[in-house]
Amino acid sequence: MERKGTYKVNVLCEIEREVQLKWDREKVFEVDCPEDKRQYDEKNKYFVTTPFPYMNGRLHIGHAFTMAKTEFAVGYQRMKGKRVLFPFAFHCTGMPIKACADKLKREMELFGFPPVFPDDNETTDKNAAAEVADDVIIKNKAKGKRSKAAAKTGTATYQWQIMQSLGLADDDIKNFADAQHWLKFFPPVAIQDLSHLGMKIDWRRSFITTDVNSYFDSFVRWQFIRLKERNKIKFGKRYTIYSPKDGQPCMDHDRSTGEGVGPQEYTLVKIKVLEPFPSSMKMLIGKKVFLVAATLRPETMYGQTNCWISPDMKYVAVELANGEVFVCTPRAARNMSYQGFFKENGRVDVVAELTGQDFMGIPLSAPLTSYKIIYTLPMLTIKEGKGTGVVTSVPSDAPDDYAALCDLKKKPALREKYGLSEKMVLPFEPVPIVDVPDFGNLSAVTVCQQLKIQSQNDKEKLLEAKEKVYLKGFYDGVMLVGEYKGQKVQDVKKHVQKKMIDDNAAVIYMEPEKQVLSRSADECVVALCDQWYLDYGQESWKDMTRKSLQSMEMYSEEVRKNFQATIQWLHEYACSRIYGLGSRVPWDEQWLIESLSDSTIYMAYYTVCHLLHCGTLDGSGKSPINITAKQLTPEVWDYIFFKECKFPKTDIPRSSLNKLKREFEYWYPMDLRTSGKDLVPNHLTYCLFNHCAIWPNEPQKWPRSMRANGHLLLNSEKMSKSTGNFMALYEALDKFSADGTRLTLADSGDTVEDANFMVSSADAGILRLYTFLEWTREMIAIKASLRNGPLNTFTDRVFVNEMYKKIEETDVHYDRMMYKEALRTGFFEYQAARDRYRELSVDGMHHDLVFLFIETQALILSPICPHVCEHIWTLLGKEGSIVTASWPPVAEIDAVLLKAAEYLVDATHEFRLRMKSHLQVKSGKKGVVNQPSVESKPTHGTIWIAKTYPPWQTIVLTTMMDIYQSNSGVLDNKLISTALSKKNELKKFMKKVMPFVQVAKEKVEKIGLQALNLTSDFDEMNVLIENIVYLCNTLELEGLDLKFSTDCVAEERIKEECCPGRPYITYRCQPTVSVLLINPQPYSGHFQHSIPLFDGNTPSEIATRICKLDKRITDPSHVAVYRYEDAKLGPRIIPVFDEPLKGKVLVSSESVFSVSVEDGTVWVSENGSREEVGLQMIYMVTSE
Repeated sequence: MERKGTYKVNVLCEIEREVQLKWDREKVFEVDCPEDKRQYDEKNKYFVTTPFPYMNGRLHIGHAFTMAKTEFAVGYQRMKGKRVLFPFAFHCTGMPIKACADKLKREMELFGFPPVFPDDNETTDKNAAAEVADDVIIKNKAKGKRSKAAAKTGTATYQWQIMQSLGLADDDIKNFADAQHWLKFFPPVAIQDLSHLGMKIDWRRSFITTDVNSYFDSFVRWQFIRLKERNKIKFGKRYTIYSPKDGQPCMDHDRSTGEGVGPQEYTLVKIKVLEPFPSSMKMLIGKKVFLVAATLRPETMYGQTNCWISPDMKYVAVELANGEVFVCTPRAARNMSYQGFFKENGRVDVVAELTGQDFMGIPLSAPLTSYKIIYTLPMLTIKEGKGTGVVTSVPSDAPDDYAALCDLKKKPALREKYGLSEKMVLPFEPVPIVDVPDFGNLSAVTVCQQLKIQSQNDKEKLLEAKEKVYLKGFYDGVMLVGEYKGQKVQDVKKHVQKKMIDDNAAVIYMEPEKQVLSRSADECVVALCDQWYLDYGQESWKDMTRKSLQSMEMYSEEVRKNFQATIQWLHEYACSRIYGLGSRVPWDEQWLIESLSDSTIYMAYYTVCHLLHCGTLDGSGKSPINITAKQLTPEVWDYIFFKECKFPKTDIPRSSLNKLKREFEYWYPMDLRTSGKDLVPNHLTYCLFNHCAIWPNEPQKWPRSMRANGHLLLNSEKMSKSTGNFMALYEALDKFSADGTRLTLADSGDTVEDANFMVSSADAGILRLYTFLEWTREMIAIKASLRNGPLNTFTDRVFVNEMYKKIEETDVHYDRMMYKEALRTGFFEYQAARDRYRELSVDGMHHDLVFLFIETQALILSPICPHVCEHIWTLLGKEGSIVTASWPPVAEIDAVLLKAAEYLVDATHEFRLRMKSHLQVKSGKKGVVNQPSVESKPTHGTIWIAKTYPPWQTIVLTTMMDIYQSNSGVLDNKLISTALSKKNELKKFMKKVMPFVQVAKEKVEKIGLQALNLTSDFDEMNVLIENIVYLCNTLELEGLDLKFSTDCVAEERIKEECCPGRPYITYRCQPTVSVLLINPQPYSGHFQHSIPLFDGNTPSEIATRICKLDKRITDPSHVAVYRYEDAKLGPRIIPVFDEPLKGKVLVSSESVFSVSVEDGTVWVSENGSREEVGLQMIYMVTSE
């Protein structure tokens, strides 16, 4: 939907430009440690960071969402008096930039400049095709689902097209074929976008990673040297996710799909093919041929009855380095080729290509099974993308196996279809191998019978069956056969695996847990690689990291549990690579340090980098303290970062090094790090491990808190360029302004669940901000006309306390980093409190409260929307910047007064509902409601107030209170009902008792135990008296009476309905005479009005009615009412232009009117006399 206009956005954007220029001039976000050590207060500093983004494109609102969590905390903590540091840098390490640059280079080589791509999105160039396939003979063409990285590319097929989608011209794109150009182009663009968003960042401390920045490179090399010295980094062959195309391990940040996926270990069971071989396998005669099945349950191999294969699936027979032949899928063979199975790493020696039907029904010899010979049988549900395509069949414990075997036994036609004889199927029965509690020694058979599974097509029931038996069988099952008979299944798994491997009946095989695609679009394998790795599996290192976690604030127990789980499973992690950008491993420079390993303690570098290369991202500028990167030896870094380290041998002046050391010692540890939840299993946990490793004896340097958030949806859907549901940060800033974007980011969500950026919410936020700004300008313009004097009205007192309460609540939400809640209490509800005050203030709003509201609203909203708030701060004439202002103080909150205010709001709502009910006059037909006539609309009402509950309700509440106190705060309906049934006083009210109990319980849940109090905490009568004018106005009544329900004239119904805290209202129509009031003031713009006059009215009541009709008159005290000296002749005399009061008499404020409806006459009693008024008077507006 097209937007109707952009005026309001343009106003906000113009304000933002002016404010950001002011901040730049004043350098308000640049902060250093205090020069005076006496100002070093650990509680008074706040050092925050968020993961640096990868610089292969422009930032989007998902980046901004996570950064905003940090940035809002910066604004809030500054207001709480802390010295806050928020630095920010840019990540360029790894392979994505290099891979993209190489793609552009290849595309220009293949398709020219500017490139002309084939229409069918397929390259016919043989060299290009060979390049894709050259890494291994067999290539699996299975495609994975699009992931976060894949989604970013949109529908573009080529890297050139992706760059064009960023708005780049062809002449500019060619420069990106040089990887270094990416490092020069995107970081400054990101700084520009983030500055426009109003981020409170100290840009002096920014940098880019990789060895391009020699200072940062020196820092990373120092870190790795110290890790290796402390035995945290080792070298050896390790299983790792590997990209054959890239020729190196593929870590999380290098993946297009499969973040967090690790190697899965299988036992590869060797099932020997017995001769004679079928004709399709004649080329294998004379060789040892094995069908190899990948299993997670080697202990169940005692129960094999057959071997499943897929009839139409493609298989390969491959010859291993030891001369054996394995039959499996090409995908599995590709995995094996990187695990030492073949003569040459990465090369599969294919002897034959087969389909499953080629070796259907062949005889086999399987290890451990009690059957001497088993056969290959068909299973159509085998998946090519997992395992080897060969599946062992254990029908005693696997429901799928049992169902498939039964199908073959029961269906001759099925056997005939695949050329199977009866001897291959019918003799084989499930073998009892494991005793499972509740399911016996044939658990799969038992559960299939229980669920009445008829065939292998009962997929939902089979899934349920597997869930019932698999885990229970593994954890609770007891072995019935073999040398481990009598032992628990979970205890013997590894022993059985070892026995099979020792007997040459099985080998270890690894493959990714799920499909992993690298950013170069290569399907990854598990490879056994020589590599440098971080040994995160060291128990002593894990224990230290757990200790650090215990003392940290996580803001979410779910996040804490995710950290604990990651620490538990984390083991060796490859920290080196061959291809890409980054720093070199100091002692083995053929390797690069990978991207998740150079970004674990770089937060420490933030504390000093502004003194090393201030103002230059790549470190090329002159150091403010004249230090070169070459001078930063490991010993120099030791002195900077280790508190007790001796001064190193260096030509750097001691004063310069001490300055660096002071900066680090003041700012560290990191007080807060925010991140997306997807970084918990890798980056954030590695951060904890590495802090513990580098500062093992200084736990005070370990991070103090981490906050993880969910991903950001856009309009309730995942962001993806391919679907068009994507928004870059600069697009959001153009469309919604900085503060509009920030407000929407805050309102999107706070928890680890995915948040939601709604465009409709952004538009609504813009309107709210603009409205607040315009209202502020209006109040400044009319401030002289606002009410002054003491703040003594009920609405004044309530408004002050409501502001204090919302400020206090917002303070708590900011402190807990719950920004959606802070926005709710500190803006939406704060504005609503102002609106209520405006509505309830019948005498007008008070000047001091209006401007207290504007000031405090600007302050508590400023962490989220600083630009508008800064502008309003200036409009108020405040000195300095709002970003350096303090959080507003609050006085003690009058909780009773706020209850009284809530009482008034609730009562007014109830009165309106009763008015609506009163006006709905039902006709004779059921359910049909007639519209009320003007004559039927009530003019007056009586509000009945109860001092106590009716006796039966008092008994109920007292009983509930007793049960609450004796039953640990639980109001059990059964206990309540039993207790009340014994009360004789309640017998005639029993139909009403339990509904009343339910209402009382709901109130207890809402407001607590006070809901059972027998009296109100405040004087209801006084509250209603103070607001009687408001109640008359809002209910459009001419008058209200206030009475207690104990009054003798009160009906029984009223006494029953009325209770403390719930007044009851009745309406009535009083007789009236219509009087014409004329304004004779020339050029006044005030006209005549027909006013209803009731018996007992006063001049002030008439003035109030005139104000309702003439909105130009805001104060009834400005209206004076006059009567004619001669009530009959006066209205007939032509008035004198410049003597409008000639022949008129002022009706004094003490006067009282009386009316006679029967003869339509009006009289006024004043000063002891009674004068006829007639049906016409005049009014004068004395001042406005």
